[in-house]
Amino acid sequence: MTRFVKWLALAGVAIVFLAIAALAAVPYLVDTPRIQSLIAGSASQALGRPVKFSSVSVSALPLPSVMLKDLEVAEDPAFGTTPFLKLNQAEVRLRLWPLLFFRVELGDFVLKEPVISLVETADGRWNIASLGHGSEAEPRASGRTRPSGGAGAGAVLPSRVKVDKGLVTYESRAGGTTSRYRVENLNLTLTGVTAPLTFQGDARVKPGDLAVKITDGTVGVNGARSLVEAPLRARLTLDGKDIRELVAAAMGPEPALAGGLKGTLALGGTVGKPRASGDVELTNLTVTQTHAQCPEPKRRTLALGPVKLNATWEESRLIGRPVTTEISKGTITTNLSVTLDRGVRVELGDLGIKTLPVEKILVDFLCQGYAVTGPLDLSGNATARLDDLWNTLNGKGQLKLGPGKVVGAQALALLSTVLRLGGAVSALAGGELPAVLSSSAFDYEAVTATYTVTNGVVSTRDLLLASRALKASAAGTYALASGKMSVDLVVTTAGRNLKAKVTGTAASPSVSVAPASVLSESERKRLEEKVEGGLQELLKKFR
Repeated sequence: MTRFVKWLALAGVAIVFLAIAALAAVPYLVDTPRIQSLIAGSASQALGRPVKFSSVSVSALPLPSVMLKDLEVAEDPAFGTTPFLKLNQAEVRLRLWPLLFFRVELGDFVLKEPVISLVETADGRWNIASLGHGSEAEPRASGRTRPSGGAGAGAVLPSRVKVDKGLVTYESRAGGTTSRYRVENLNLTLTGVTAPLTFQGDARVKPGDLAVKITDGTVGVNGARSLVEAPLRARLTLDGKDIRELVAAAMGPEPALAGGLKGTLALGGTVGKPRASGDVELTNLTVTQTHAQCPEPKRRTLALGPVKLNATWEESRLIGRPVTTEISKGTITTNLSVTLDRGVRVELGDLGIKTLPVEKILVDFLCQGYAVTGPLDLSGNATARLDDLWNTLNGKGQLKLGPGKVVGAQALALLSTVLRLGGAVSALAGGELPAVLSSSAFDYEAVTATYTVTNGVVSTRDLLLASRALKASAAGTYALASGKMSVDLVVTTAGRNLKAKVTGTAASPSVSVAPASVLSESERKRLEEKVEGGLQELLKKFR
């Protein structure tokens, strides 16, 4: 046993000395010009693009490796002349065991801080589509070559590629708009020269500082006609402390959405048309927007509860089924569809709102002149483009609101004007319209309506406000963008039906009251007698 242990120790020492000798001999073993030519040629052959670098050096410690300076991979000529990939230094590590037998085999290929440019054109073409095609790309590397032989003869393509702190810029011109994002601190490991290519890593998406972790990634490069058509699989974990900048890049600066994001997504589809699905949650979500009609502060913020959705992303379209959130204990559920096509188009299907305190939106956030209060129940649907919300809104639904009160200054002024005009007409005829303009006159039990919205114009035939003092019904149209209105209004109080026509704009309405709707039969006769008597007295003065 003792002799065996001694033999084992001697063998270990011999291997250590052999390893040290191999490391010391690396600069002499490696045929630098041949390695240089081999790497450039192999990379060009694999990528289908010219690959060049300025110089090559060999290092023995801490691990035997070949250092490439100023590495560049050419861009597809159809996308310009700026390099697709460039970096100051790349490291090609050499396998230690083959060196012990005086053979050189390439190990890990480490790209240090590379800059990679991804571009998608308006018609959906990618600059990476041609990667891996063609064998005519000629290697370009500085230095002289000399006949093959020596230790370089055993070199093969690396089986693993590592990206260390990479920067990826992404420019999409799809949908008629240009979107730009960048991925910073990309750490990625790709394994397998042949299919399936596996990968894992992490990165941060900018703007927005969204952390992304990638696991269990595979790309089925074999059998695909191009890289963009290769099947893609991976698992993504998302973690963002604030999505404000990320949303602003896609939707514009206002309305500003802020809050945290967490999610776990399964990535599928192809490299050129990836698809992601999974659960996403937005926390501490706020919507901030400037409203000119608001008193100071004009920039108002609406806080939402946690927003949860089962999300699917495919071909510039986000689908959430369902999406749930709350505002001050009022719940909102819907099926969401967001399409990035010549602007951001939003569709809300199966929209359901329960006991939402509507004053949080109409009074505190929007400062609407026709604001009301009370718990809102609503069901319906809606679609709109966010860049022109009030002119592109379409949808329909039904609502029930209350108990609550009319609090908007413009709404109070309009109803008061109608009642005063009615009172004036009634007084002229010697009748009386009860005074209902007290502080509680417009406290209501309920407001109900069905509605449709067509290109930002709201129409209803059955809006009804019911209170103890009066009932008011309305039928007509209201334009959200301009405030233009045309409404037939009927106010019922003390057994009288006061009919009025409201036109003009919300800010400057014009009200006309139908006298016949105010007066009883006897009052109309008294009014006619007063008018006739007045005319006769006027004629006598001219005789």
